[in-house]
Formats: sequence, C-alpha cells, structure tokens
Amino acid sequence: MKILFNTDKLLRLVESLQAFTGIKTSIFDGEGRDIQIFGGHQTFCHLVNADPEGNRRCEECDALAVRACAEARGVYRYRCHLGLCEVALPLYENGVPIAYLSFGQYLDDSPMERQWERTERALDWYQGDKKALREAFWDLRQYTFQETVAYAEILQALTAYILQEGIIRSAEYTDLQRLEMYLDEHFRENLSLRRIAADLHMGTTKLCQLARRLPGGATITQTVTARRMQAARALLLEGDMPISTVAEAVGYSDYNYFTKVFKAETGFTPSAYRKQKRQ
Repeated sequence: MKILFNTDKLLRLVESLQAFTGIKTSIFDGEGRDIQIFGGHQTFCHLVNADPEGNRRCEECDALAVRACAEARGVYRYRCHLGLCEVALPLYENGVPIAYLSFGQYLDDSPMERQWERTERALDWYQGDKKALREAFWDLRQYTFQETVAYAEILQALTAYILQEGIIRSAEYTDLQRLEMYLDEHFRENLSLRRIAADLHMGTTKLCQLARRLPGGATITQTVTARRMQAARALLLEGDMPISTVAEAVGYSDYNYFTKVFKAETGFTPSAYRKQKRQ
C-alpha cells in the first residue's frame, strides 16, 4: 500500500510532543519501518543502533511490534528486545491500518537495577562498551503505568486529527482494491459480511457485488476460505508445525472443521498434503 506522509506537519507534531513530554515518538509505515522524519534516539538506543547487529535486532523488533499491534487492533504495550518500554498505536483508514504511532525508549518505575539485569542478559551479542551502555541506560527516564496510559490516550486523540487533516493518508484506491487489501490483512480473523461492510464503510449489497469481481468471482466467504487455504498450504510445507497450530494460525479454532475444509479445497487432509508434497 502506498502511504503519503506530510513530513513537515508530522515533524512539527513530533517535535512539540517531545519538547513537552521528553518522550520519543516515531512514525512507522505499515511494514514497521520508521519513516525517520525525526532523527535521533536516546543515547542508549543510539549506542545499540550503531552496532550493525543491534540495528538489525531493533528493526526486527519494530516490525514484530507493528504486526502485533495490527492484530490487537488497538494500543499495544510491550518491551523491546532489550527491555525498554514501548507503545504502538495504529492509524486506520477505512478499516485498514496504514501507519503506526509509537512512543518509547523509556523505563517503568520498577527498580532500575532489576531492569538493567534483564537488559544486560539480552546483550550477550553486544561488542561495544558495555560500561558506556550501562551509564546511558541509567539516564533513561522512568514513567509510571498511569503516565503512559495518559500519553497513549493523548496520542489516540491525535490519530484522529492526523487522519482528518490528511497528514497521513493512503493513495487513492478503488473500492475493489480496498476490499482486496482488507481481506489480505484480516482473513485470519472471525469475519462477517456485516463487520467487513462496517470497516470499509459500504453497504453489504455493494460488498457482495465487489466480491464477485475479485479473482475467481467468488463470495466473501469463499474468498476468505481461499486465502486461508493458501496460507495453510504454505505453513504446512515450511516446517513441522502441528496441524492444530496451522489451523489456528489461519483462523480456525476447530481442528476437525479445518481438516474438513482443507480436504474439500485440496483433495487431501492436511497431514496427507504435507506428506505428498514433501516426497
């Protein structure tokens, strides 16, 4: 999805937020990549990112957080790979997450020594000056849970302003493209015609008409099933994940029902498909 960012307005917002709170705020695209409109990290994070392995781990952590935030469909609180506190919030346009606000690089109000011990255990790969890293860690600000909840609520209100003003927006897509992107994003979830119509702000009649224009000309239910089966086939061949876990990963809580649908779609049970394709 192509996303348009008004970087000048975003920069002013982010700078104002940091000047007032001291909290670092970042903007991530839909894949978890920092659009880097506001340079700089806290000293601790700067030292970590100066190491190529640290930078790789930080980027991987950001991408995982964005995916978890999308699944949570709301505020997502977590600790990064080195134990720093982070919060991510999705920005939705027509039911589809198009970007994420994230604030973090801070610690909670538990004892610093205990937090450092956890972080130090996760730094076995670090080749830099750990003494300098420890000093930078001790300079990180601490916030209570109530303080971060309050800040998250402010950012949630800000997301509405950002979308209303078009500061972050997707490029124009047709209704058919929006439906296809929505199904790609949400096919693992418990979807109903009513929910999809509400998320995409369109009537159910129009939604059914659009579904027939998707590849295969199927109903919404058939289209969701096709996406689930495609994902299931890939998971079955990628490794040795238990069949029940594969079923849950693609949106089926009932293992027996998953097996029935999979056989109807492919002619094989999941275990037989895995065995046959690996011969």
